[in-house]
Amino acid sequence: MGIYLNPGNEGFEEAVRSEIYVDKTGLIESVNKCLNTEQKFICVSRPRRFGKSMALKMLAAYYDCDCDSRKMFAGLEIEKSRSFVEHLNQYDVIFLNMQQFLIESKDHEITEYLEQEVLEELREKYGEHLKKQELGFAAALRRIYTKTKKKFIFLIDEWDCVMRERQESEALQKRYLDFLRNLLKDQVYVALAYMTGILPVKKYGQHSALNMFWEYSMTNQYIFEEYTGFTEGEVKALCDRFHMDFAKTSSWYDGYRFKKFKHIYNPRSVVAAMSCQDFSSYWTSTETYDALKIYMDMDFDGLRADIVQMLGGGCVRVNTFSFQNDMCNFRTKDDVLTLLIHLGYLGYDSEREEAFIPNKEIIREFENAMSVGGWSEIVSVLKASEKLLEDTLIGDEKSVADGLDRAHTQAASILTYNDENSLGCAVGLAYYSARKYYKLIRELPTGRGFADVVFLPLQGTGKPAIVVELKYDKSAYAAIEQIKNRQYTQALEGYAGEILLVGINYDKDNTDKPHSCIIERMKKL
Repeated sequence: MGIYLNPGNEGFEEAVRSEIYVDKTGLIESVNKCLNTEQKFICVSRPRRFGKSMALKMLAAYYDCDCDSRKMFAGLEIEKSRSFVEHLNQYDVIFLNMQQFLIESKDHEITEYLEQEVLEELREKYGEHLKKQELGFAAALRRIYTKTKKKFIFLIDEWDCVMRERQESEALQKRYLDFLRNLLKDQVYVALAYMTGILPVKKYGQHSALNMFWEYSMTNQYIFEEYTGFTEGEVKALCDRFHMDFAKTSSWYDGYRFKKFKHIYNPRSVVAAMSCQDFSSYWTSTETYDALKIYMDMDFDGLRADIVQMLGGGCVRVNTFSFQNDMCNFRTKDDVLTLLIHLGYLGYDSEREEAFIPNKEIIREFENAMSVGGWSEIVSVLKASEKLLEDTLIGDEKSVADGLDRAHTQAASILTYNDENSLGCAVGLAYYSARKYYKLIRELPTGRGFADVVFLPLQGTGKPAIVVELKYDKSAYAAIEQIKNRQYTQALEGYAGEILLVGINYDKDNTDKPHSCIIERMKKL
């Protein structure tokens, strides 16, 4: 067992022994299908805290031919697979943590240091076939394959750290990419190459060194959706086991969405919440809000308005295809939004090509980033939102209208009303603090249309549900009538209790008093 060559199964053993372990060994079956095929080059990119290193430790434990991991996988999902025994502990594994090499290489070339370290271990095991000391990494592996016909599995963690942490050095990036291409592309000794990082590999300027990789990213995980984070069923099981409220867990950590799995949870945060028995933001323990603020403050036309729209519970269209997959070459606001998707600050609906803020934990990060300057007008709206909610709950129609007028005035430089959708985003922002007690749903399907904004109370809050209908240049009365005539309240399945019907109209010609409001109460049995 070595550090890089066949590192063993101890890393995965620690995971299995942990108090909270969620079985994701089904990933192995999907990877087995790619072994020794044209799909053997896999790059899985996810944000920090999403279990990338854990997956690599699991794959190392499964494939490493220098250890016996059968008992470790006993009772886990992969044991049911027909491919389980066929590939179990059958390969030499080369495990490369690029972050480690980048740090330890210091003033030396990262690739030279890597070759030096790994070649030393290769010579310990295959020295009889490596007589020439001048052999490089790739040449040594070719020689080993020629003599033994043994293939290697490459597991590469933090593959993109050079791109993220040496952004200013294009020459270093190019040499690094050339090294990986020479090591992996068209080499007979490669059975599988599984890389993880935050960024996809598609393109870096004009240099397309790693175009043999199949990409699985936060814009589309394809066959790996289920293994990107925790699924809804897995989180429900954890909530039952640790006696934690599932609805609150969802509001805090759910929100990452794919084509098949519509509810993917941040795994590290869920584990932290269960272990600490406390719903909080665990994001800041691994990354500061400064990283988000840098991108929020970029001066691309429409970017600030899009962020405000998402803070109000809305979604924004994003073209993810122009992104250059680095952290410095931005040409449009779509490039910035796409990076925020890959970093986990935004969720993404690939079918609708829309981005959104996924959950309460991430909203906290946006709050922190806005609090340190540049967003004072929006911060003022957020601070006033608690009073607006109080006025709504007591049915003070005049105060609600006045509060909406003030919110619009304070954020006029960013918020622009031109239809009911933009009005809905502004109202969602004005009611920002309601998320402490409610799950906010924009455009809730009702069977006879869509309710514009619905606030469903979280368990134990004691608050009434709120159904808000918005009108633009019509009347608040018409909004109330639409809620009643189309029976929007019937869509609140599983809810029984008081419901506030809130009709809001914006009259663009009434410059003194543009907002009007009507509030009615009803009971749902």
